[in-house]
Amino acid sequence: MLKEIRIHGRGGQGAVTLAELIAVTAFFDGKKVQAFPSFGVERRGAPVESYVRISDKKVLRYDQILNPDFLIILDETLLKENFVFKGLDKGDIVLINSKKTAEEERGYFKTYPDITVYTLDATSLGLEVLGKPIANTAMVGAFSATTGLISFESIKKAIGEKFDQDLVEKNILLAKKAFDFIGSKSKNVIVSEGREVVLYNQENIRISP
Repeated sequence: MLKEIRIHGRGGQGAVTLAELIAVTAFFDGKKVQAFPSFGVERRGAPVESYVRISDKKVLRYDQILNPDFLIILDETLLKENFVFKGLDKGDIVLINSKKTAEEERGYFKTYPDITVYTLDATSLGLEVLGKPIANTAMVGAFSATTGLISFESIKKAIGEKFDQDLVEKNILLAKKAFDFIGSKSKNVIVSEGREVVLYNQENIRISP
């Protein structure tokens, strides 16, 4: 089992920290992991990428991720950039930091077959809990809920490793709020091969159209 995650954000939004949090969480779950940023100089506001690989076996690849199983987008304005969508394929999961619903964002993915789209206003959650527009801790909680690839118990351990002690409790709360929000959503958006938007519930039962 090798799962690849590509994270898109802008300089200063914490894409690298998010990759590290996911990787450390998976490590605590007993997986083999790899996390690294894109090559080049990171400038505040400029598009950046970071990557995570999670496997049951030692990860031997060190190249950039071109065909992700999971795509995380920290800034919805990047949806206007074609490079964000490179390598998307049937069955992939996309998680977007956005105030819009998944249904509202689905137009960007209409040419991609069977892509599952989730949205979470992680920036507002960060402001609510931390008093800062920090999205990465919320997104790691949302990633756990959308994929089941990492456990929330290990997220708490990873946050304890990554943050100063006075910030641990609030960051765990932020991740939990995101985890619960995604878990409470009853519908996923699937963009089908025929470009028809189909809704499924959490039991993967088609409910419309």
